[in-house]
Amino acid sequence: IRTVCTQKRLLYLSYFNTFKCQGPSVLPTFAVKPEGIIEDRLSIRLGRPLERGGLYVLHSPRQPGAQICKRIIGLPGDIICVDPTGTYAPSTEHCIIPPGHVWIVGDNAAASIDSRTYGPVPIALVWSRVVARVSSSPTK
Repeated sequence: IRTVCTQKRLLYLSYFNTFKCQGPSVLPTFAVKPEGIIEDRLSIRLGRPLERGGLYVLHSPRQPGAQICKRIIGLPGDIICVDPTGTYAPSTEHCIIPPGHVWIVGDNAAASIDSRTYGPVPIALVWSRVVARVSSSPTK
């Protein structure tokens, strides 16, 4: 029984982990201060399809070694409006997401560096799926 429990713990630690998500790009979903989340790595490793609208932790395409938390809004083959806000590109510009890529955005477009800036992101950079918020400190 001890071996089974140890193996389950290793599975949990390897594929379900906590991560601190922070920054203004994830407002209002998460606070600017670091908030703990539970991430699911197993479904990504097993090839579970990515979900449009889901929150994911990715390896940053701009900062090697850094991880980012963004929402996937476009899957391969989707036609995406590059920037509905018109800040980075005309709101009439569209892009077809190439095979093996996704389109990611922050929930707070005004403070987010995302696919509007660097284009479609390779699916290989997707690290885990956000499952839940661990805790949020009440403000006084």
